[in-house]
Amino acid sequence: MSTVSGFDRERAVELVQQAYADGRLGPAELEQRLERALTATSSQELEPVVCDLPDEVLRLASNGGRVTRTGDWQVPRRLRIDSEHGSARLDLSRAHIPYGQVDIELRLTYGSATIILPAGTSANADAVRTEWGGVKCKTAGRPRPGALHVQIAGELTYGRLTVRYARR
Repeated sequence: MSTVSGFDRERAVELVQQAYADGRLGPAELEQRLERALTATSSQELEPVVCDLPDEVLRLASNGGRVTRTGDWQVPRRLRIDSEHGSARLDLSRAHIPYGQVDIELRLTYGSATIILPAGTSANADAVRTEWGGVKCKTAGRPRPGALHVQIAGELTYGRLTVRYARR
């Protein structure tokens, strides 16, 4: 039985709240689902809370290669990258980002990740765990009104994460 990560719990709460805001859930069901999401101790307990709610996460996967996005690309609201033996490079500096916040989840076992942000963007990588690597975030950490904020979570078992601004 797998335990629930803080990222998964927060994501479940967000999905339930969005479903209520969209009119798909009533007040009683909102309260019930939020309680179940906040008290779940395993993934099996959390799954029924959100299984019927739409989750707009773009998932990119690679077993041994590199996941790369650069140039003028459409950044989704939520992005998850899974790789057993590969790395990731996400350059958001020239990308189209129609959101005020972007959530990125990294699940890299033997790979590292680099995230390049446009000037003025803030990023928080406090929810990233590593065993043998490190996390280096060279950007502002607190969200700024009117500016893009990137929330990064996940696990890089034997890799490192670098978050920086684009070089001029």
